[in-house]
This record gives sequence, C-alpha cells and structure tokens, in this order.
Amino acid sequence: MSETAGAPATTGEGGLSQAATALGSIPEDMRWPLLVLVVVALGGYVIARLALLPLLRLTVERSRVWWDDILADTVVLRRLSRLVPLLIIQQGVPLIEGLGDHLGEGVQRLFGAAMVFVVVTAVSAVCQAANRVYSTTEAARERPIKGYLQVVRLVTFLLGTIIFIATLIGKSPWFLISGLGAMTAVLMLVFRDTILGFVAGVQITANKLIHVGDWVEMPQFNADGDVIDISLNTVQIQNWDKTITVIPAHKFLENSYKNWRGMQQSGGRRIARSIDIDLGSVRFADDELLADLERLILLKPYLDQRGAEIAAWNAEQGIDPSIPGNGRRMTNVGCFRAYVVAYLKANPRIRQDMTFLVRQLAPGPTGLPIQIYVFTATTDWGDYEAIQADLFDHLFSILPHFGLRAYQNPSGGDVRALAPALATGP
Repeated sequence: MSETAGAPATTGEGGLSQAATALGSIPEDMRWPLLVLVVVALGGYVIARLALLPLLRLTVERSRVWWDDILADTVVLRRLSRLVPLLIIQQGVPLIEGLGDHLGEGVQRLFGAAMVFVVVTAVSAVCQAANRVYSTTEAARERPIKGYLQVVRLVTFLLGTIIFIATLIGKSPWFLISGLGAMTAVLMLVFRDTILGFVAGVQITANKLIHVGDWVEMPQFNADGDVIDISLNTVQIQNWDKTITVIPAHKFLENSYKNWRGMQQSGGRRIARSIDIDLGSVRFADDELLADLERLILLKPYLDQRGAEIAAWNAEQGIDPSIPGNGRRMTNVGCFRAYVVAYLKANPRIRQDMTFLVRQLAPGPTGLPIQIYVFTATTDWGDYEAIQADLFDHLFSILPHFGLRAYQNPSGGDVRALAPALATGP
C-alpha cells in the first residue's frame, strides 16, 4: 500500500495507535460521508453474497463444463466476496475530501492487510478446488498433485504473512525477507518433515512408485491395504481391517515395500500352493489302476499316448515289463500330475498365457510336494480365493482315485485309534 502524502513513516505500534484514535478526530462534516461509505461497503458485501453468488452458481449449473461446479461448491467465491467492501472503502476514502488525512496511515494499512489476508485465503481455496478437479481425472492415480498444491499453499501463506506484517508496520516486504537469513537453521528444523516429504513426493510421483488405489504392503509399519491419499508429508493406507495407517512419505524411500499394482495390471493373480503326498502311497500304476483311470475323460488322452510310448520303448529295448523293476512304467503320482495339468487347462478361470507349472518339489518330512504354480483369470480377491478353494477341493477329493494319500500329521483321533492296539501289546 502507498503511504498517505505528507504522513510521516511510523512504526507498527504507532500506526496502529493512529488507527485507534483517528476516528475520534474526524470532523462532524466528514462523519456522514464516512457513514454513507461504510453503508455502501456493507451493501456491496450483502449484494455480492446474496445476489451475485447465487446468480453465478446458477450460471455454473447451466454451463456445459463440469469443473466449474467444483469451483462453485468451494469457499473460493465466498472468500473473494470479502474483497468487495474492502475495495469500496479503500477506493472511497480518497474521494471524500480531507478524510484520508484524518484517517491516517494506520487505517489504510489495516485495510491493506485485510485485503492481503483475503487474497491468501482465496488462493488456498483455489488450490483445494484445483486438487478436487484434478482428482477426477485418470492421471490423478499415477501423478497426484496434492503434494505440490500443498507446497503452493505453504509458500502462499509464508509470503502472505510477510506482506501482511510489512503492510501493518509500513515497511517493504524485502525488509522482512532480508531478516530470514538468520532464521534459516530454525526454519530447516521446523519444516524438516515438510522438506523431506516434498522431496520424497517429487520422486514418488516422477518415478510412479505409488498411485492412489495401489495395494501396498509395508510390514515395518504393519500396513497392508490400499493407498487412499498421497499428500505432501504422508501417505495414507487403508488396511484390510479398515484401519488407516499414516506413513511419512520419505519412509517409502528409506524402507522396502511391496506394491501389488503389477499383479492388478496383469489381469492375473498367482496361485502357488502344494499338495503334500504321503510317500508311502506312491507306487507303480498296475493294469487295474490304469483301467480305472482310463475312465477319466481328461486323463485318457495322456494314458493312451504315454502307454503307447512306453510300450514301444520297452519293446525296442527287449525288456519284459512283467517285472516291475524292468523298463519304463507309469506311476500313480505321475498320472496324478498329468491329470492336474489337464484339469487346469480345461478350467476357463485359469490363465493359459501366463506361467503354468505343475511340478514336483524335493521330498521332505511332510512327504512329496506337488506344487501348482498358475495364475487365475481375475485379480479380484474374493474371486481369486473361490477359484483356489474350488481347485484344491477337487484335487484333494480325487487323490484316493489314484491310490494316493495327502500327508497329515497324526491327530488326536489317530492316537485314540491306536490306543487299543498299544494297550493289548504284541
């Protein structure tokens, strides 16, 4: 704000004292024009709030664009309407002859500082509205701008505070800014998390490390769920139990975490589970078992092709297959693996174009693991669990048909069944 001509430069305290006493020194012939000016200013504010704002909202509702609806719903317009009485008074005071000299610099500075405050709050509201508009776009998931807008708001408040104080004390804003050099260390300490969060937010956004909606798992903070918000300082994760974990943004650059976005984008979710076969049930497939297995439609092509291949090889080598240890023979566990492959290939809910394995792992204390390593045709958690459960329900049920048993540690029922035999002795 420009200083009133002829008025001496005063300190902030002197200027405010002048503002407090100026109204009492106004001549009577100027009080009525001043009262009219105040009434006009209040009338302008009422018109802006009760007439112009509803008219503007009505115009916005009828417009073809959608983003102006969000702007109208925020407090931006209400905050800007506060400028109307301030502008009327600021522009009206010089029009009343001699009134500016009586009011003095103090009142002029108060109105100037009030206008700065209104503008700063309006800019803050514009940033919030811009974030709401941007969050409705597809790009918001990959490149959120909330952190950047928070930086804009922070800088606006800092500059606004400097200009506000400078206007009140009648000094140049550069006078205050020049004194901030000595406070750099204090500011670095106070805004440490903000600075770290801003740097982390830039890297997270630029490298597309985290998006809103990503499933993120971070055991260090007991976080396992969907990202619901990325701000300047924090990342909010809604866990599967509906609790919310708030993690500083810079922690995602300091600690490891798992982002399940790749799985979600691939369209398939992995099943990697094993069936432990009791080694005592593994044996060669005899003619009786093979005849029984041939009734399985999914397995018959394998048995015909594999049986012909083995018979031809044994005949070529002149081996008598009647002796189990001679030549090549099929086993019940090998037939089971072939059945699992055929069953999975016939299942439309299993992806055939992704990793597809039915393999035998190294045997151990729990038997012989037959691992199924495939991907479902959906990433929905509920559907995935249902597909996996149906698959293993069927495979566990079909095991006895191959003469196989799933390994299981002895239970209380097993011990009770053995109790009579143990009691009678040999």
